[in-house]
Amino acid sequence: LKNKYSLDSFNAYAGVLSQGLVNELKTNGDIEYVEAEQVFTISGVQNNPPSWGLPRVSQRTRNTSAPYNYPDVAGEGVDVYVIDTGINVKHADFGGRATLPVSFITGEANDDLNGHGTHVSGTVGGNAYGVAKKAKLIGVKVLSGSGSGTTSGVISGVNWVAEQAKKSGRKSVANMSLGGGNSEALKQAVNAAVKAGVTFIVAAGNESQDACNVSPANAADAFAVGATTISDTLASFSNYGKCVKILAPGQDITSAWIGGTSASKKISGTSMASPHVAGVAALYLSQGGLSSPAQVYAALTAKATKNAITGLKGTTPNLLVFN
Repeated sequence: LKNKYSLDSFNAYAGVLSQGLVNELKTNGDIEYVEAEQVFTISGVQNNPPSWGLPRVSQRTRNTSAPYNYPDVAGEGVDVYVIDTGINVKHADFGGRATLPVSFITGEANDDLNGHGTHVSGTVGGNAYGVAKKAKLIGVKVLSGSGSGTTSGVISGVNWVAEQAKKSGRKSVANMSLGGGNSEALKQAVNAAVKAGVTFIVAAGNESQDACNVSPANAADAFAVGATTISDTLASFSNYGKCVKILAPGQDITSAWIGGTSASKKISGTSMASPHVAGVAALYLSQGGLSSPAQVYAALTAKATKNAITGLKGTTPNLLVFN
């Protein structure tokens, strides 16, 4: 066995098993299910148009040349866990508020060797690029420099976040800008972490399909985010449907990058949409009055800009995040 997981109602093991043992476990009445390890990956498309996400989440109508308006508390007192490829903690945009205390990737330095996690973190809480400019950013490395990781590694990161949030007693948000095929184990791990008090904001996925087909977007207690364009349309790559809870800017987003203390890059994906919402969740929590993930989800839904987005598919809600 490689790992044992125990969080609330979620109890599981990960290991390398023979096919015979797998077959035996599947017939054991005490075992709910057995699933194979799979690979989870980031998604992003590099391109170079101007960035526009911050003003869009602070304006009721589209005006991307408008200033970004936000409350002065700006996420102060809130921990945002970025479950991703790591963070370039030396980047000037983080102002010393970013740490990378843990990695579940073996054989690789505990640093962001990809850039994706740094970009996501910048959108959550960078001084220039971020939504919640005073939030504490905590990197949880579950994806390698190639942008991939395993089910067990991702679940280990989710469990670690839940345990750390419980120890700290601080208001906590987790962002998961990653996805893979349906995983009952990952769904249950995320649901258990939410029940433990962590608000989980996750990317809906970039396959232009029903988000209910992918994890963790299809976790019942997670808050999945689809991506929009500068023209207020659903991004062509964005997943959609009833498992999407809200929409946010996700195409051509500029944020922090690796390779230097001032590096930046423009990329696209629901991976870029999710951290806008995680940042807004941190803003809400820092203003007081909200104490549970359910309350944060309700506030995100209630305060969202209604009916601003065109080109929606299926039962995707017409809700654009608003800070």
